[in-house]
Parts: sequence; C-alpha cells; structure tokens
Amino acid sequence: MAKSTVKAVSGNTAAALGTALCSPDLIAAYPITPQSSVVEYLAQLVADGDISATMIQVESEHSAMSVVQGAAATGARVFTATSAQGLALMYEPYFRMSTLRFPMVMAVATREMTSPETVWSGQQDTMSVRDAGWIQVYCENNQEILDMVIQGYRLSEDKDVLLPVNVCYDGFFLSHLTERVEVPAQEDVNKFLPAYKPDHVAFDPKRPMAIDPLTPGNILIQYRAGHLAAMQRALTKLEKVDEEFASVFGRKWGGAIEEYRCEDADMVILTIGSMTGTARVAVDIAREKGLKLGLIKVRYMRPFPVEKIAKALEGKKAWAAVDRSVCFGWDTGPMYMEALAAATGNASSFSVIGGLGGADIALQDFAKVIETLVANKDKPGRHKTLWLEKPF
Repeated sequence: MAKSTVKAVSGNTAAALGTALCSPDLIAAYPITPQSSVVEYLAQLVADGDISATMIQVESEHSAMSVVQGAAATGARVFTATSAQGLALMYEPYFRMSTLRFPMVMAVATREMTSPETVWSGQQDTMSVRDAGWIQVYCENNQEILDMVIQGYRLSEDKDVLLPVNVCYDGFFLSHLTERVEVPAQEDVNKFLPAYKPDHVAFDPKRPMAIDPLTPGNILIQYRAGHLAAMQRALTKLEKVDEEFASVFGRKWGGAIEEYRCEDADMVILTIGSMTGTARVAVDIAREKGLKLGLIKVRYMRPFPVEKIAKALEGKKAWAAVDRSVCFGWDTGPMYMEALAAATGNASSFSVIGGLGGADIALQDFAKVIETLVANKDKPGRHKTLWLEKPF
C-alpha cells in the first residue's frame, strides 16, 4: 500500500476528494445547501487541471441528473451531488437512472424536506426516495464518506450489479464539520478501481442502441425482475467490495451492518449515520451499569439487509430503531418499519424519532432510549413511538 495523506477536511470535501480519486469523466454541478461545496471543490480541481473531468454547470438539479444520464449512456464514469429539494426536483431522471441500469455515484448531504421551511439536517430527503431503485449507503463520519465514494463506484460498476449508488451523510453534522481523514494514494485507488469499460452501453455508430423506447408490460416486467435481482446480488457484492477495500487500504466498514457489543446483548439500539458515535458511548455507559446492551449500525438502506438484521435481532428481548426521518403512513421512522418487517419473534420494540430539522441527538437522548428499552424489555410487541423532542 502506498502512503496515504492525512488531512483535516469537512464531509463535503471528503466526498469531493473521493470522487477526484475515482477519475470521473464528467461532473454536472448545481449548488444547494448543504451540498454546495462538494461540486465547488470539484470545479476548482477541474479549473486547476488537477483532474481531467468535464465540468458542466447546469441550471437545475433536474438538468444535472439528465446530463450525467446522457454521459452514462455513452459509457462515461459520472458524478453529481445534491440535497433535499434538489433531490426532489431531479426525481424523474433520478428514477430513470436506476431503471436504465446506468452506474454512477451521487453524494447526498441529507437534509429535511420543506415544508415548514428548513435547511437543517435530517434524512427525510433520501428516505423518501429509497424505493427509486438506487443503492443507498449511510455514513457515520468523514472517512467513511470518502471511502464509500470509492467503494460505491466499484459496486455500482460491477457487471452483476450495474445500479447507481447514493452516498448519504448527515448535512452539517458531517458535510460542514471537520475531521481527520486519510486520503489514499492515487495508485492504490487505481489498483482497487480499474478504468470503467462497460459492455452494455457504448458510444459507437457501429453499435447503435435504442435507449428507453416505449415498452410493453411483458417486457417491462423483465426489467423490474432483473433490477430486483441485481439489488439482491448487491448484498453479497458489497460485502466482497468491503473485504477487498480492506486488503488494499487497511480499513473495513463491516458491509451492510456493523454490530457493536451485540454478542451477549439482550437489548439492542439500531442507528444510522452520524448519531452512531454518540450511541456507542451510550452503550458503553450502559454496560458499565450492568445492562446487556448492544448496537447495530445500519449502513445500507437499499438493498435492505433483511437476513442480517433478522439474525442480529434474533433472541433479543427488546430493540429500538432511532430515525432522523418519519414514515408518514406508519407513525414511525422508516428504519424501524424496515427492521420490524425483517425481525422474527415477538420482542419488545419501538420506533424512536429525533434529530429532525437539525436538532442534535445527544447522549441524554440515548439515555432516554435505554430507559424505555429497560422499562419495556419484558413487554413483548410493538410499542408507541418515542419522540426525542416532544411534539406540540
């Protein structure tokens, strides 16, 4: 392994550095808080001649996704980034990107959705599009952001997958805060991520393609079935990609989920994103008090690791899933809904919702979650949603 460079950078800069190391052919840029500095940093790298990508500044997020989609159809490696209303505006080509099976990576600095008006952190934007056919990985820290951009291209471009990847990270809590990050050497990234050479698309007049013609139902169902199968193959592939990444760079992220002190736990907290570090401290404090508490960090929402979650929750007396977003139809958070569908048995469980609109999820909040777990440990079944900030 060549020597890496240690830098103190924000999450947005980490996403841009990871992208630059992957040598994209084309980047489409439109700014939106809190994502803006990702594409600003990449635009500077292009202007300075540090990367050879074509940079296209577009008039909207819908155009950004449309531009990268057109480039991907020619076999180019592409990138863009967005947040919140930007993601909503690009939804039409966003859905089309995955169903056309064009690989790419898009960074999303997650943010609450309007209305009421807000620009602060939350995961409502990405959670609301989790069934648009993209792979979704959620990052805990800035190092994970950089590494998941690199892993994302490797997974996305795998010929058994060919699906686009969202690298999601909490706006402001990660996008704008600075942490120590190891930036790998270009030669190591080149070894891990070879040049993209697709054989399912080509910009070649000798191989004309009809892209997205009007499709009858009997053919469309084949597309959907193939898409679902590719998403399930990605569950296995992402584990292998993580293992191979560790062999080159010395860092392993655990695949679809990461378990912490779960071996003998009878209670478990499920977390996602930047709240996880605080939750680990809360688990350690609870262990010092004699509570058998563990933590499951959910890294991939799509494909959802059903079997891994079911196995991790097997035999537990109680568990809670802490969400930074809501599932409007269920009166819960979306991660809780997904985990509840995956879980077997009749353990005590409840949904926890907090951190909306940029509110912090602090140590005392996890203490409240743990108190509720202990109080309901011997009361099987689904319990009322716990709000960390009391609604009106």
